[in-house]
Amino acid sequence: MHLTLLAQFRRAYIARNARFCYNSAVMTDEKMHNIRHSFAHILAAAVLKFFPEAKLGVGPVIDNGCFYDFLLPRTLAPEDIKNIEREMKKIIGRNLPFQGQEVSAEEARTIFAKQPFKLELINDLQKHGTTVFDEIESNKKIQDTKYEIQDTKITIYKTGDFLDLCRGGHAQNTKELNPDAFKIEKFSGAYWRGDQSREQMQRIYVVAFETKEELDKYLWQQEEAKKRDHRVLGEKLKLFTFAPEVGPGLPLWLPNGTIIRDQIETYAKEIEAEWGYQRVSTPHIAKEDLYKMSGHIPYYADSMYPPMKLDDGNYYLKAMNCPHTHMIYRAQPHSYRELPIRYAEYGTVYRYELSGTLAGLLRVRGFAQNDAHIYCTKEQAEDEFLKVMQLHEFWYKKVFGIKDFHMRLSLPSADKAKYAGLPEGWQKAVGIIRGAMKRSKLPYTEVEGEAAFYGPKVDFQIKSVIGREETASTNQLDFLAAERFNLAYADADGKEKPVYVIHRAPLGSHERFIAFLIEHYAGAFPAWLHPVQVAVLSIGKGHVAYAKKIAKSLEQENIRTLLRDDNESVGKKIRESEMQKIPYVLILGDKEKSKKTVAVRQRGKGDIGAMKLEKFLKKISDEIKKKK
Repeated sequence: MHLTLLAQFRRAYIARNARFCYNSAVMTDEKMHNIRHSFAHILAAAVLKFFPEAKLGVGPVIDNGCFYDFLLPRTLAPEDIKNIEREMKKIIGRNLPFQGQEVSAEEARTIFAKQPFKLELINDLQKHGTTVFDEIESNKKIQDTKYEIQDTKITIYKTGDFLDLCRGGHAQNTKELNPDAFKIEKFSGAYWRGDQSREQMQRIYVVAFETKEELDKYLWQQEEAKKRDHRVLGEKLKLFTFAPEVGPGLPLWLPNGTIIRDQIETYAKEIEAEWGYQRVSTPHIAKEDLYKMSGHIPYYADSMYPPMKLDDGNYYLKAMNCPHTHMIYRAQPHSYRELPIRYAEYGTVYRYELSGTLAGLLRVRGFAQNDAHIYCTKEQAEDEFLKVMQLHEFWYKKVFGIKDFHMRLSLPSADKAKYAGLPEGWQKAVGIIRGAMKRSKLPYTEVEGEAAFYGPKVDFQIKSVIGREETASTNQLDFLAAERFNLAYADADGKEKPVYVIHRAPLGSHERFIAFLIEHYAGAFPAWLHPVQVAVLSIGKGHVAYAKKIAKSLEQENIRTLLRDDNESVGKKIRESEMQKIPYVLILGDKEKSKKTVAVRQRGKGDIGAMKLEKFLKKISDEIKKKK
């Protein structure tokens, strides 16, 4: 394969798999990709310095850095990592060029005669071309040859004395690599090419950035992530639990967590009513016929719980709300004058996830979705999809203060057998979504092969302050539902026409979204959302009656209040309130009792002074009302 063609494949791969940087709304550019790829070669060169007999695997770029797999004579120790890191800095300081060279397959075999994994890759390159590199970088098995391979040429790259099999994408010189902006983050075991029947390698991960400031921020985020783990904070704040008797992946919401759920759901219902949504409710099970009609059987059957055999047929636990909602639309005839119709439901669904994939609230088997389905004409579809995106922006920016988010348009893969419908239907749907995305002026990218079977989808990716990215919601334009469910409306001439259906869920599920918020806020929820908004603390026995009076006044104003009138020291009461991350703490002693005031401590600010209860009520009520 000619060098320039190799470069084209590499650029196409970068564009096709574009992702956003951990700390900005700008996509990882080719320069950063090349720098991180260069670090992989420097890492391998340094490892060979200490383990000359090492067998080299692969070293692809990943988010925030790279890794390299090695078969080594012994297990790595922490001291090895320190030595390798020091050696990498030395290599970088030698200002070595990265030099690419094109060789034949036979020449490559001679060069890598003592590297069995490289020889295996050379054989695969002859069979499959550069799709082998796609497999390495995307961690997906190659399917087949997509173009004819003739007289395959292979590229190798030289850095000092180090040679590697590589299709390129490097810095020009090691001087472009900042020796203060990288770190060996960790090492672990990994099977060669992800195959458990193959050799177990040792994988070394490197994080790399352009500047030391970016590296420092990333390392801070990683440390902070450990403290903010939603499973740890969920237990400390008494939000949710799991029980083996109930089953894995089926969370039990404790009173505090239920308050957060209810506050989000109540506000969502208010906002959706303002945006023209009507509420509906659907059952938790349905007959098999419904899911055959929708196409979820067979396309989605593996993710559904096994059927329940009853006297009138098979029933399934609901894995998605849409088929049920379609039956609500179909229950009566509709005119063009009624459209768009927007049906919303916080519907509970159940999906069979493999036990090894379950992760706290982030991946569960039962969850409640902030779901809605919009039924509209083809002419209304783009405007409606735009409004859906604007609703996302409202929630993320205005309500929850999430500043780092983007959209990802998922398109069908080349394997059309996995997708239902006609090509022209897909083209129209993609065109409508692209038009809405451009008009929204929100950042977005496109990827192939991740569409739903019945239409293209737009995922909203959100990032917390610690850099964790989650898919908050999935939104789809479904052009097949009308045909499958006979969803229609009468136009101005009385003729029946099919509707377009938009599936949307801005807040995703309670479970995943609250897990994200726990980590984003580090458990310090804003006052409107926190299970306890105010803690009232009495200093001594003589202040208990006054504390009870203040607590009652707050509760009468619907302020969620915790009264601490026990005999513990006020210092301990304050510490425990702070550990629970309660937004406001009112401390009541002799001075407050005599002056009929409250001494206020605000989370993150400490003492903010004494004030009349009426003034404090106005302050917190305004904060809650405006969702500050």
